[in-house]
Amino acid sequence: MVVGDVTTGTEVLVIGGGPGGYVAAIRGAQLGLDTTLVERDAYGGTCLNHGCIPSKALISASDIAHDAREAEDMGIFADPAVDMDAMTDWKDGVVTRLTRGVESLCKSAGVNLVEGTAEFVDEETARVAHGGEGQGSETIAFEHAIVATGSRPIEIPGFEFDGEHILSSRAALALETVPDELLVVGAGYIGMELSTVFAKLGAEVTVVEMLEDVLPGYEDDVAEVVRERAASLGIDFAFGEAASDWEELDDGRIRVATTDEDDRVEEYHADTCLVAVGREPVTDTLGLENIDLDPDENGILATDEQARTDLDHIFAVGDVAGEPMLAHKAMAEGEVAAEVAAGEPAALDHQAIPAAVFTDPEIGTVGMTEAEASEAGFSPVVGQMPLRANGRALTLNEREGFVRIVADADTEFLLGAQIVGPEASELVAEVGLGIELGARLEDIAGTIHTHPTLSEAVHEAAAAARGEAIHTR
Repeated sequence: MVVGDVTTGTEVLVIGGGPGGYVAAIRGAQLGLDTTLVERDAYGGTCLNHGCIPSKALISASDIAHDAREAEDMGIFADPAVDMDAMTDWKDGVVTRLTRGVESLCKSAGVNLVEGTAEFVDEETARVAHGGEGQGSETIAFEHAIVATGSRPIEIPGFEFDGEHILSSRAALALETVPDELLVVGAGYIGMELSTVFAKLGAEVTVVEMLEDVLPGYEDDVAEVVRERAASLGIDFAFGEAASDWEELDDGRIRVATTDEDDRVEEYHADTCLVAVGREPVTDTLGLENIDLDPDENGILATDEQARTDLDHIFAVGDVAGEPMLAHKAMAEGEVAAEVAAGEPAALDHQAIPAAVFTDPEIGTVGMTEAEASEAGFSPVVGQMPLRANGRALTLNEREGFVRIVADADTEFLLGAQIVGPEASELVAEVGLGIELGARLEDIAGTIHTHPTLSEAVHEAAAAARGEAIHTR
């Protein structure tokens, strides 16, 4: 235990042990830099402990329960019971194993691990408060600092998180029981993923969304597949409505009021309400005013292609550096920041960052849509393969969805892909790799893909863009 104030020094100070931070710390240590990583919670950050990993664990478990109930066409008749205590223990076990793994990797690389909350004192030192009262603090002098403090769920006025009636995504993932009725505010990727989980586990789910469809930012036909599948699970939608007020009822349930653009009021009753309207960077605890580093109105720190902020020796990676807020983007930025700090020639290349949404079915995207390609000055050509024509999809009892590939008509260079269907998160990597390598349509269409697999749909979409599709018109 550290009592009082001590002063230490390090070449690289990394603030935040999430995907961007721990990767930056390990890479810095690999390059021979004395590296210190400060983390106030659990190693792995929100993604590993309270986001990506626990949510995907619950998605997998809920998929199994749902698929068993819906397998009558395959000659399987079952109604599995759900033990939330056991499911939670399993989910938490997955998280614990990975968290310990991150800590072990850092230690093995020679990273100095410090528990606490860091705040800049000036441009060359930071103070780390250890734990609670009486735990002491230390001042760390640094040559380079990498800010990787991540993001937190956005609260909306009047709907402050209380962990009981109004839930953040973090609290929803820690629920010990499945609510009978769940109201979800926000139909973005977090809202849709968790709506699907709880619907499959037996909850009656209603989703309220200010806009006119699910998954804002995704193409209409992609969103349509997910919305229709969600509706088949019994999820109700209220579009064009904003949550405006709520109250607890005498029976412990809640009543939530919404308003539309004409100020018409609707009311919804539920056991609890999940607010999933986005995330905001955590930059307000860093003492940035002490180093004259100003985030924008959204809390984002501006960075260049080397992840540097306006102060050349201070870097920002991950969610604090802005969209897209993706763990794998943060990891890539963390590596670059560490390499630049070590004097290596490194820079960021964001032309093909894949994204995935783990709804039912999944969504995987990379690069440009057809509209974006046109706006960028390309003459796009598009090839699309419906999964209802893919043998492996049918053997998985999956019929909805498609693979779409976008390329430049003049050169056939790959520009992007939009995939909605089973394992879309995995399938999109092939196109992402192709974009990075400067591949053309013929490179995918001319590569033999294993039969029967979902990957054949990627092959067929590339062939369709060249007018050479065999299995689709």
